[in-house]
Amino acid sequence: MSDIPLTAPDSSIDPLLALRGLTSARIALGRTGCSLPSAAQLDFQFAHAQARDAVHLALDHAALRAQLTARERPSLLLHSAASDRATYLQRPDLGRRLHPDSAQQLREHAIASAGGFDLVIVIADGLSALAVQRHSLPLLMRVEELALAEGWSLAPVVLVEQARVAVGDEIGELLGAKMVVMLIGERPGLSSPDSLGVYFTYGPRVGLTDAYRNCISNVRLQGLSYAMAAHRLLYLMREACRRQLSGVNLKDETEVNSLESGPDQPMQNNFLLATRITKP
Repeated sequence: MSDIPLTAPDSSIDPLLALRGLTSARIALGRTGCSLPSAAQLDFQFAHAQARDAVHLALDHAALRAQLTARERPSLLLHSAASDRATYLQRPDLGRRLHPDSAQQLREHAIASAGGFDLVIVIADGLSALAVQRHSLPLLMRVEELALAEGWSLAPVVLVEQARVAVGDEIGELLGAKMVVMLIGERPGLSSPDSLGVYFTYGPRVGLTDAYRNCISNVRLQGLSYAMAAHRLLYLMREACRRQLSGVNLKDETEVNSLESGPDQPMQNNFLLATRITKP
């Protein structure tokens, strides 16, 4: 029998085939009878297992603190009011508040530091400790470098176990911080079990809703880069200090030059404002 040369799938038969190289979305998977091919079904089950593992993975806070110490950055380790992972997943409200012992630890630190801070950065496990382990420190380094260049005072990095986003408001309030940035593992998807979220609040205090926060999501190697996330965050912090607010009234209007636009025609890099601006 003569060998039959292998050829690429004919995209004229299924136009979606040409898009598979541009996205991680599950498109043009093919079929066997009325079912998915075995390879596609096994890949789906593997992705689902990765997402479940990311949710239940414990945060290695000792490794994070060791890396922070190596960079001469002090840190504090706190715990939310959720006693364990099962409680955390079933009681989101407990993940939004600190354990009383952790709250007292922060009060004592605030007294010892004799004054508030411009910025406190909180690192929390959230729903993907995997994302935190992989991406929090590289992003933290870029954000702190930009913050120090602005002349902002930094509180010790705060690590929180079994935490939800809102716990950052309590931390910021107890430390007397003007701004709080939360780096937290996002809910895993079937193509992104390690996506890191960044939440920013100006004037943090207990009881604020999501309307008072700004979010930068999907920070990871296959998503939003560390440099771009830090660039957007710095813009939000500058504007928040100028306007003394954050949340829905503070829009991300950062401008990033694209290869096509050049310096004279910047492109708005916000998908809500994705229009080319032509200078007169």
